[in-house]
Order: sequence, then structure tokens, then C-alpha cells
Amino acid sequence: LFYFTDHVTLDLSGRRVDLTGPIDVAALAGLTDFSNRRVLRNGQLTAVPGANWATQEVTSTATYAIATPTTLTGVANVANVPVGALVIGTGVGREVYVRSKNIAAGTLELSQPLWGAVGTRPYTFRRFRYMLDFGGFEQLSRFEIEDVEFNCLGNCSGVMLPVTGSTQRFVSCTFNRPLDRGLTSTGTGCQGMFVDMCQFLSNEQSIPAVSRTSIAMNVQANDVKLRNNRIVRFAHFAVVNGTGHLVHANHFFQGDSEVAGVRRAGLIFTQTNVSTVVTGNYIDNCFIEWGNEHDATPEFNNEFSFGGLNIVGNVFIASNTSSAFRWIVVKPYGPDHFLNGFSLTGNSFRVFNAVVDRVELLDTSITTLDFTRTRNVRVDGNSFNQVTQAIMNPVIVAHTQGTAADTWTIAAGGFIPFGGRIRMLESVTPEGAVTNASNAVRYVFPHALVGTGTQANEAQLKWGEAVKGKAIVSMRMDLPN
Repeated sequence: LFYFTDHVTLDLSGRRVDLTGPIDVAALAGLTDFSNRRVLRNGQLTAVPGANWATQEVTSTATYAIATPTTLTGVANVANVPVGALVIGTGVGREVYVRSKNIAAGTLELSQPLWGAVGTRPYTFRRFRYMLDFGGFEQLSRFEIEDVEFNCLGNCSGVMLPVTGSTQRFVSCTFNRPLDRGLTSTGTGCQGMFVDMCQFLSNEQSIPAVSRTSIAMNVQANDVKLRNNRIVRFAHFAVVNGTGHLVHANHFFQGDSEVAGVRRAGLIFTQTNVSTVVTGNYIDNCFIEWGNEHDATPEFNNEFSFGGLNIVGNVFIASNTSSAFRWIVVKPYGPDHFLNGFSLTGNSFRVFNAVVDRVELLDTSITTLDFTRTRNVRVDGNSFNQVTQAIMNPVIVAHTQGTAADTWTIAAGGFIPFGGRIRMLESVTPEGAVTNASNAVRYVFPHALVGTGTQANEAQLKWGEAVKGKAIVSMRMDLPN
């Protein structure tokens, strides 16, 4: 497949191939760099139980500094740390892998920065075993796998991508019961990757969602297309770094049979400005989490803050969960960030056999957002069933002032997304006559004060005299760009 130019496809012709251990594709091919299009298609790879699939785990101390954000230095026992291993430790984000190592220098190159690991501390390095391991390629592009079932059967993981490369394609594949991961990217070999019409079936479907550890896939680079896939009961569907992604028409569900069960994130974005569209998906008993855990300096540093995410036209479902469940969670890992370009429109939120308080949450376990800087947020056209508090921006309030007053206080209440504040009044339209205490019509118009009240979720209309009546008021949590 790699050495001849008279064919581009290895067609398994429907055959099943039993594997007793991982295939190191680069070693088998005798290459580390290859960019011509090649295709593997039409068959099944089945993992036969055995010691060759055993996960390798190493524990070591190392030092991390912000000045070299993707490097661990002073790594004890560095020779025994396997390249391609998952990095686990305090202050380490999800799906950070060892990209390369320098034994002489005692250093490890990481796939992503660490958000809170400055100093010296212990780390665990866990190297999963994959049916097809492309990790030995320094560069591999345009490799495609079509109509292949990776029958892991709880023995191993599916595919490890090359360290660098672009436009790999997985089409109509099935990842059946991977032990740890379906698809793993340890570098930028996922750049521009296509994952279309694939099915990921978890090995942990029968256990509670909170106890699951397997992840269908991760993304480290940009411009990935995840389309028309079905993902069943993993801990997470995808942990996604980078920008420019298209996530379309996937069905990912992560429920369990627990009463008021705890739910996990299905789709996780790990940087602030993602320039990504999430549209037409069926998001079932899991949520979208948006944070910046792959940032060595997670506080705001005159950079793009949380923006560029468009969540449009999705079906969000939950069942048998607690009232605290949320479908959209924003989690800043450092202070002073804000929303700057976010759209949540045309989605359907529905709960079965339960009621949830609201659909969105700002996770303040580390820090909060600066709502005095919110810009360009659009939340409208969504439907809410079995959800106590709907949300919208702008918030439109029909305010009736029964007693004549110079100042009318207009409350947005819980309608403001993420518990934000009012930054702007978009319009004030009196409905019917505005009158004084004697019911004489007054032709006056107010000026407004925004962000009033103890929670800054109110606005005041100042009329210049005591009047009463009804007004339709449109208030915003943001300012336009």
C-alpha cells in the first residue's frame, strides 16, 4: 500500500482479520513521512485478548514553566515514558499527550499547554494500545479508512493518528467497544480531519455515566468535520481544541438507568475563541462544555475571549436527571474573560421524566466571567419544555406600571443567559397611553439607566414626572460590535 504506485486502496473484501496486538503502521511500512492518498476499506479488525494490549503506565516527577508551555523539564526516568502517552496530573487539561521526548535533555514535548501546573510535581503517563497505531509517522496525510469495523471488544483502543499530517478521513466506520479511546490525536495529525457516518459504541454502556472513562475521540488541531455520526454512552464524545470545526448532524447520547443520574459533557471545547458551528445535532443526556483548559496563562491577556461559537438548530434531550442538569456550560479557567460572539438560536430543549431549572450554566468553580464586557450575544428562537426558566437575549419584558412614578424599574429576572447583567436598552414602546395620577395623557418619553439592582439585571426608565401605563421594553446583556 505504501511502496507501490499502481494502486491506492487495500480492499479487505469483507474479510475479518484477527489481531493479537497493535499494528505499528510506520514500522511495518518502514516510513515516517508519506503524503500520497491511500485507502484501507471494507473489512473488520478484531482484537484477540492477550497481554500485548496491556496499557503501559509510568509515574514520574517533572517541572513545568509558562515560558515553555508545551514542555516538561527535569523528567525523572524520562527514558521509560512512552511517546503517545496520556498525561495525568494536577493542573493538566483533558486529552494532553506526550508528543515527543528528548532523553538526553530529560524533557517531554506535550500536545497542549497545561493550565495550572507551574512547578514540580508528579505525573502519570498512560499509553493506551491501538489496533492501528500511526504514532510512528512524523508526517502522514490523506490516509483514509472506509467501511472498516474496529472490533475492540473491550481489549484495546481503535486508531492513533500520526503526530503531524492533514485531511485523514474516516467514513462509515464502526468503533465497537474500545477500551479507552476510539480515535486519538497526540499532535496535529488531525488537521482538517473528516469523521463522517461513523458509529462509536462504548464498552461502558451498562455502568453509570459518572463512572465512565472511555472517550470516543479528541481533536488537537483545526478545521475538523464531525458529521452524521452516532456515539453511544461514552464518558465524552469529543474533546476538541483548535478552531474552524464543523459539528453537524451527530447523535450522541450518554444517559444511564440511574434515578436522577449525573450527566457528563458530550462535546468539550478547550479554548476560548473556537470559530465553530454546532448545528443539527441530537444531544441526548449530555452537555456542551466550553472552557480554556489548554492554556498556560488562562487569565485574559488582551486576546480573543470566549467567542465564535454558534449552536444552531439542535435537539437537546434529557431524561431521569436532576433539576441541576444543564445543556450548555461555560467554564473559564482564569479571570477577566467575557463573552464576545456567541449564538444559541433555534434549538429545542426538552426533558422527560424530570424538570430542570434552566438550560445553561456558568461554572464558577475556578472563576467567573466579566459581564461588563459582554458583546454580540444572540439567544433567541429556542423552545423549552419541562424547563423552569427560559432564557433569551434580548430580553423582552411587558412592564405594567399601575401606580404613577417618575422611575419605572424593569426587571429581566432569570431570563438573562448565564446570570449576566443588562448593558443596553434596545427599545421602549409604550402600549396605550402614558398617563399621570389623574389619568391625563402625558406625551413624554424616558431616558434609561441600565444594570441597576443588586444583581445588575434591571433597568430604570426615568420619565421626568410621575406617570403610569404599560411599556414593551427590549433589554440586552451585551453591546453590539
